[in-house]
Amino acid sequence: MITSAELIEVSERRSAHNYHPLPVVIREAEGAWVTDVEGKRYLDCLAGYSSLNFGHRHPKIIEAAREQLDRLTLTSRAFYHDQFAQFCAGLGDLTGKDMVLPMNTGAEAVETAIKVARKWGYDVKGVEPGKAKIIVMENNFHGRTTTIISFSTDPEAHDGFGPYTPGFTIVPFGSADAVRQAIDPETVAVLVEPIQGEAGVLVPPDGYLTELREICSAEGVLLIADEIQSGLGRTGHTFACDHEGVVPDIYVLGKALGGGVVPVSAIAANRDVLGVIQPGQHGSTFGGNPLACAVAIAVIELLNTGEFQARAAKLGEVLHGRLRELAGHGSIVEVRGRGLWAGVDIHPDVGTGREVSKALMKRGVLAKDTHGSTIRLAPPIVVTEDDLHWAVDQLVDAVYELQSR
Repeated sequence: MITSAELIEVSERRSAHNYHPLPVVIREAEGAWVTDVEGKRYLDCLAGYSSLNFGHRHPKIIEAAREQLDRLTLTSRAFYHDQFAQFCAGLGDLTGKDMVLPMNTGAEAVETAIKVARKWGYDVKGVEPGKAKIIVMENNFHGRTTTIISFSTDPEAHDGFGPYTPGFTIVPFGSADAVRQAIDPETVAVLVEPIQGEAGVLVPPDGYLTELREICSAEGVLLIADEIQSGLGRTGHTFACDHEGVVPDIYVLGKALGGGVVPVSAIAANRDVLGVIQPGQHGSTFGGNPLACAVAIAVIELLNTGEFQARAAKLGEVLHGRLRELAGHGSIVEVRGRGLWAGVDIHPDVGTGREVSKALMKRGVLAKDTHGSTIRLAPPIVVTEDDLHWAVDQLVDAVYELQSR
């Protein structure tokens, strides 16, 4: 048997170091649990950054993928295929929008939204060509393409990759007044994560999204909600925007839309917005392919039951109830989040986020750090209540061990 150590050594030697993984090598998984090559089991409390909302290898999703694999996997968009109409109609109904434009990765979906917003600005709003501006938020994370990192405020993502794409105005996250003041006649859109995941699961003040919706409607500006991590059941609603009853002009979706099987992303908007795109202006060979559509249809059908949204809300109360008991007692400074999504700030004197993550890994819990001493918890929605209690117990023990060094 090849060991984890041997596989990690080859991986580090033969791959670019664009990630800093925890030293675990996963071989198989089911539900909320994964197993490494030595046979040790771990509770997955990251869920592929919300890509695995329905757990590893959900039977309905796997069945849809296997059935499609036996028939047709790729046509390219040069032709129609028999899964495309149902996917577009289903996702349109889920979002309440007329049209969808499918791609593959989340970053591609964000790039698509940017292109559509600019095209809408020129064709519909009448902005002078080449002058369109999009307002974005500090501490955002929308991907790592050259255009997207151009408006990142994270030095690791941004620095060293210029020249940068112009056309973006950065304002503080959570301040509707800052957005209002930044809008000018050349502004075509406001791009926002309803909850900032990579920044540490930052939840904006109550009423923030409602105010953004009102401002954008009044000023003739598109509201774009990046729900790639926050959407599709994660926070206890289908979309995080639903917590305030806000409907954006463009939804940006990805991650969980692929059911943990294949990359699937899309934007959804009404015809007066998405109708500006004409043949040849945007596309992808694999975007909207038969396998991706079949998997996404299964995901949409699961969401249409409402079961996962309700489960995330109920279990989220359990998770946050336990975490709130720990906050403010020295080692754990603050806890944030919504539904089955939490950011836990560990006191720097206890250790770094990576040290805490490694201590959790030793105890059979997989989580990931961000921005120093923050731990993100986002287990699959299929996790059990007992699993959640156990995971929080392991966090307590891990922090105690580090504190006692």
